[in-house]
Amino acid sequence: MGGEGSMMAANNSLKNNRSLVAKRKEANALSGSYASVQMKEFPKATPEMLETIKVKLQKERKQRLIKQVVVCSIIIILIMISCIVFG
Repeated sequence: MGGEGSMMAANNSLKNNRSLVAKRKEANALSGSYASVQMKEFPKATPEMLETIKVKLQKERKQRLIKQVVVCSIIIILIMISCIVFG
C-alpha cells in the first residue's frame, strides 16, 4: 500500500508542532492583571463636528461613485468597440 511515508511525515510534523507550542514565550504574556491600566480620555464629538464629518464623507462617497461610473463606462465602451472591430 502506498501513502505510509506521507502519513509518517504528517505525524512527525504534528509532533514537532506540539513540542514548539510548549516552548512559546508569548504564553506568559497573557497572564497578569489589568488593574494598573488607565483608560484614555477622548474628546466628545459636538453636533457641529459630526455634521462636518457627515458632509465630508458624503462628498467623498459621491466622488468615488462618479469615478466608478466613469471607469465602468469607459470599460464598457472599449469592450463594445473591440466587439465591433474584432467581431
